Amino acid sequence: MEEYDFLVIGSGSGLDVANAAVNQGQSVAIVEKGRLGGTCLNRGCIPSKQLLYHADVLETIERADAFHIDATVEDVDVAEIVREVTEDVHGSSDSLERGLSSSDRHDLYQAEARFVDERTIELAGGDYDGERLTADTVLVAAGTRPAVPPIDGIDSVDYLTSREALQLESPPDHLVIVGGGYIAAELGHFFGTFGSDVSIVGRRPYLLPDADAAVAAEFTDRYADRFDVYTGYEATAAMQSGESITVEARPFSESDGAADAETAGPGETVSVTGDELLVAAGRVPNTDALNVEAAGIETDAAGFVETDEYLRTTADGVWALGDIVGEYLLKHNANHEARAVARNLFGEALDPVDYSAMPFAVFGSPEVAGVGLTEQELRESDREYATRTYRYEETARGSAMKAEGFVKPIIDLEGEILGCHIVGPEASNLIQEVVVAMTAGSGTVQDIRQSVHIHPALSEVVQRAFSGQFTRGGHDHSHDHSHDH
Repeated sequence: MEEYDFLVIGSGSGLDVANAAVNQGQSVAIVEKGRLGGTCLNRGCIPSKQLLYHADVLETIERADAFHIDATVEDVDVAEIVREVTEDVHGSSDSLERGLSSSDRHDLYQAEARFVDERTIELAGGDYDGERLTADTVLVAAGTRPAVPPIDGIDSVDYLTSREALQLESPPDHLVIVGGGYIAAELGHFFGTFGSDVSIVGRRPYLLPDADAAVAAEFTDRYADRFDVYTGYEATAAMQSGESITVEARPFSESDGAADAETAGPGETVSVTGDELLVAAGRVPNTDALNVEAAGIETDAAGFVETDEYLRTTADGVWALGDIVGEYLLKHNANHEARAVARNLFGEALDPVDYSAMPFAVFGSPEVAGVGLTEQELRESDREYATRTYRYEETARGSAMKAEGFVKPIIDLEGEILGCHIVGPEASNLIQEVVVAMTAGSGTVQDIRQSVHIHPALSEVVQRAFSGQFTRGGHDHSHDHSHDH
């Protein structure tokens, strides 16, 4: 049995901690059963955002007539777009593999890992079948995989998950998507832009249900203008006949968390047929494949690894980070957690992970981004707050762009920024100054108000959103409807 100072399962953001261990002079083992680089590089944010930028370019050309520009697209080679992105991603992964394989400071094991004891794993597959490794410190960073909900007949249907959809070289004639989150939003935008009819079936009242409700409502309205959108429906059955796939769905009851077969009346059941089905119903952690119980690693009801505020698991000497922890399933969060684990392992004192200003973005059309608390979260907490919205169209740049959307800051009654939510062009970039204000500034509206913003740049929509009169919320303000900060 090989013994190491440090062992990491997964080759995504966990590699950052492995490199930190190497720099401390430790012996390091990396175990990865798939391509090097993890979900983000191979099956997630990198290929999807590269593909989506192609969709943005085509969409810009198709909108040219709104600016009195006559532009015609002669041809689109989607297969070549997908192949180019895949080759680029594989090239990065292969380069990473070559670097680790040739390193005399890392030992790379390309095999599947299962815990057999405390801080001890057994390998399966490849050249290492049956071999065991143990380490003083183990980091579990093995990520998640697409979830497949219990839909009747789903196992007999040739469905796609995000993994297969990202390598689909020919857009379907009609793509049916089960799920209403960011994967559905982004891949719906990609295939819809390149010619597919798109139908989206989502359980929640709005698409992007984790976003602020006002943003989610506007986003859903915009997508309903482009696609067939069935929100508030849960897919209950799927069937395939030749090249056609049909999904049946019933109204979804939030109260009991199930499709409401009892109360569904005539005509309320939805049936959608297409030639491809994309299941984009969330992610599940890979803990079930790791046999974490053998190591004393506890998980929550959904299978995500339980950690303390420092990212230590319930097993001595075992840490965890990234999607498998389930705090935020975002690459930048995994990188943030990797820096925290490295500090806590090799620094002088333990430092809790700070999630207070963790942003997210959805690269659909329109874009959505947010940071901090949503208004619905604040209402549930009975905390007093104030909020307002400011539309892109009311700025010079937004008007010139014929942009639609808004910025919605949320503050407490002392002016501290509690959150900010954006729907519209460049939302993923515009949110960043709010993140900086919340992280490195005073964390108040004054950080935004007092900073000079270039005129007439699009960032003025953020400045103006934070500069006007806010409306109070949180309890009954029938005699006091506004609060100026």
